[in-house]
Amino acid sequence: MSDSSPSKINEKSSKTRQLLGMKGANSGETSIWKLRLQLMKPITWIPLIWGVVCGAASSGNYTWNLENFLLAASCMLLSGPLMAGYTQTLNDFYDREIDAINEPYRPIPSGAISVPQVVTQILLLLGFGLGLSYGLDRWVGHDFPIMLCLTLGGAFLAYIYSAPPLKLKQNGWLGNYALGASYIALPWWAGHALFGDLNWTIVILTLFYSLAGLGIAVVNDFKSVEGDRQLGLKSLPVMFGINTAAWVCVIMIDVFQAGIGAYLIYIHQNLYAAILLLLVIPQITFQDMYFLRDPLENDVKYQASAQPFLVLGMLVAGLALGNAGV
Repeated sequence: MSDSSPSKINEKSSKTRQLLGMKGANSGETSIWKLRLQLMKPITWIPLIWGVVCGAASSGNYTWNLENFLLAASCMLLSGPLMAGYTQTLNDFYDREIDAINEPYRPIPSGAISVPQVVTQILLLLGFGLGLSYGLDRWVGHDFPIMLCLTLGGAFLAYIYSAPPLKLKQNGWLGNYALGASYIALPWWAGHALFGDLNWTIVILTLFYSLAGLGIAVVNDFKSVEGDRQLGLKSLPVMFGINTAAWVCVIMIDVFQAGIGAYLIYIHQNLYAAILLLLVIPQITFQDMYFLRDPLENDVKYQASAQPFLVLGMLVAGLALGNAGV
């Protein structure tokens, strides 16, 4: 059988999905380094890396030169592979009982990687993240170590999200908002603080924008409804049912992104506001085509088709804020 046969193609696709940490990625991988990468879920790094770009844009101070490029790349490494990798590995560690129900092929419940190896990975990622954040503070000459403080805050938020006794993810609203803020506000703050002065206007606006991120976080809950229900986790699909939770999800995403567009009109950034509001239209289209019709079957397809318009809107908002000198 040739390498182009359907079985070979499906095997390669499964291995790629496994390395990215995607749902349904069961390829029987045994390489310890590939398993470690799977725990870090590279697919989740993208929005945090993008958040750094948006923060640099909103600072209004990013200019294209080698030093700024290296600063931005270092901040992306911090936000994505290191701290998102830490967060995802920590989450898998504390979710091993749920994953044994929903995704038993994941590295920890399948026994492919040992618990001590996972703990070592968590500590190393956190240590490198803290070290890099402190180095960034020194690099740009911050009087106050804001990058280090943001990293510590993000690490603490990740811990209380996943670990008992608080385990914020047990609460559908609070847990999903914490996740949304981690993926939108925190990397945005890091990018802005690296190239400018982080201020309360940016903090409040990005926390507001994170309410759209809450809707995105709800999408991820649909893949684990059965395990959440069995273990008593109060995700929105468990509390409200599949269809109602799907409507809550899309309303949160669209309404709060439109709210940012309205703020851009208020600060006279009309062109950026128009672009941002236009980007909501294809989101609504794909929400109707895929997600609202069958959230359980089409969650990944919806994320791939609609969410790019949300992240493009984030950059538009960042550019507008930077242009306005907010």
